[in-house]
Amino acid sequence: MTPRDPSSPPASAQESGNARSALVACRDAALTFGLGTRAVVAVHGASLSVQPSDRLAVVGPSGSGKSSLLHLLAGLERPTSGTVTWPALAEDARNEIGLVFQGDSLIPALDVAENTALPLVLAGRHQRQAREAALDALARVDAAALADRLPEELSGGQAQGVAVARVLAQAPRLILADEPTGRLDHATGAHVLTALLTAADTTGAALVITTHDPSVAARLSTRFTMRDGRVLTVGHRSPDRETDS
Repeated sequence: MTPRDPSSPPASAQESGNARSALVACRDAALTFGLGTRAVVAVHGASLSVQPSDRLAVVGPSGSGKSSLLHLLAGLERPTSGTVTWPALAEDARNEIGLVFQGDSLIPALDVAENTALPLVLAGRHQRQAREAALDALARVDAAALADRLPEELSGGQAQGVAVARVLAQAPRLILADEPTGRLDHATGAHVLTALLTAADTTGAALVITTHDPSVAARLSTRFTMRDGRVLTVGHRSPDRETDS
């Protein structure tokens, strides 16, 4: 299935056609960096939406616009043209969106429990309540034993697991993960992906993952393919079962 024409309603990952229930919806959204002859169009007129419980992979080679599209969905970037809205989320959608980045995202001076609790503290949660939620989230991704460690004491896989726990502690309605397995070996990446899927299932959140790895995309039910900033195709399939070991 190809993406809908920008003049038509946003294409739902589950084709529900109900834009009001969408957690996030792009309508002909474009993102350009720079001006004049130096301008680079990172996303060309994307029209799509993400519904509750969607499991969506955005696939494509490096430089195809995957991360830029994710940044639009997260509200980290404003579209140069077109619109991005969060119809079914609260007025401050940031409190209902959990982000997992490819690179290092933990604060070096804070231990694992403090890193996991930080978004809750910043959102106004009492520190003791935030820590309890953080420890519970760490336990759910088998990382409770890491609570008192500093980020420099973690492996790449452990650090990504903590990043997933941080999202789980927030209990978001939408989880956006940018190449979360990109720097990990296959076995560790599969474990982190399982943790992400489990976090989404536990919280009932929709999950969007950018990746260039076919084995990652195969574990999600819907696939958007991007190239040169354009969403070219949309496919649906039954996700593969867990294969990490």
